[in-house]
Parts: sequence; C-alpha cells; structure tokens
Amino acid sequence: MGYLHTFFLAVLVAFVGFMPPGMINMTSMKMSLEHHRRKAVLFVAGAVTVILVQSFIAVTFAKYLAHNPYIIQYLTYAAIAIFLVLALLFYRQARQQVQLKLKEQKRNGYLAGIAMSSMNMLAIPFFLGYSTLLEARGWLMLDPPHNFVFSLGAVAGSFLLFFIYVLFAEYIHKRVQFLAKNINFILSLLFLALAMITIYKTFLK
Repeated sequence: MGYLHTFFLAVLVAFVGFMPPGMINMTSMKMSLEHHRRKAVLFVAGAVTVILVQSFIAVTFAKYLAHNPYIIQYLTYAAIAIFLVLALLFYRQARQQVQLKLKEQKRNGYLAGIAMSSMNMLAIPFFLGYSTLLEARGWLMLDPPHNFVFSLGAVAGSFLLFFIYVLFAEYIHKRVQFLAKNINFILSLLFLALAMITIYKTFLK
C-alpha cells in the first residue's frame, strides 16, 4: 500500500468530513466577507496547522486512544462547553450592526485560525474514528511514516475545502447580501445545533 494511496485517502476523508457547515469553514467564509481575502487565507492556514497536529495525534495514537475512551469523553465535554459559548458570542455579535465593506482586521488571521481550530475538540475523535475504521478494513496503514503522510493528506484536503469556502464567500459578497447580513445568526445556530447533537450523542443515545 503506497504513500500516494494513504495521502489521497486522507485528502478525501478530510474534504468530505469538513464539507458540512462547521465552525472553521463558516468562520473562514465570514472573514472573507468582512475582511480582505488574504486574512481568510491566513486564517485557513492557521486552522490546518492545528489539523496537522490533531490528525497526527489521532492516527499515531489510534490504538491507545481506542483503549482509553475516557480521554475522548473529556474531549467531548469540552467541545459541548465551547460550542455553547461560541453560540452565545456569535448571537451577541449578530445583534450588532454588520458592516459589509472590507476593513482591516487588527487580529492576526493566522493566530485566529490556530485558536479556532484548537477549539474543535471533535477533530481528534473524527480522525481517530475514520482511521481506525479504514485500517480495520485493510484500506489504510497507520505505521510510520504512513501516519505522517496521512496527516499531510488531511491538511491538503481540509485546506482545499476551506479555500473553496473562501472563494465562495467572495461570490456571496457580490450576489447574496442576505447571507452576509445574517452570517452571525447562522454561526450561532450552527454552534447551538452542534452542542445539542453532541449532548444527544453523549448522554441520551
């Protein structure tokens, strides 16, 4: 099983996994709407830097984490709290007047991407679950250096997906003002939904 197979399999996993509206791709689209595209690209670069670490941890310690489910449980609890806080913050921001014209952002886009991606406590369980499943079916090898190649593929797939969101945001800015005005409400509802889904899967399912 070659390295290219591992790489492109990781690209597919990351691209499809991050395709639904999530906190990183929606925030990158929001930044592209409200700031220069360069800031959004820097944000994406910061986000995928963390994804590199998260995916590497997941595939490297897949067997260990699988035998210690309490670690995943703690990550899930942290994710619920973070989703609820972000839902509140974006709702409060949505109540304020939105400025659609481009403006300079004082906060470093790359560091903002690192911070946002670090809050995604479900990334490690996501890569852990898919890598374990693919390895069990004989489609993936996780031994070194395949684990690092998988992480590089995850970075490539997630960057491609987030960059598409950035490009799509430019189209939205020109054609669909409604979404631009209500993006914070959408993000607030998104994080609230993620919190409710995570609570359901953790405590009620």
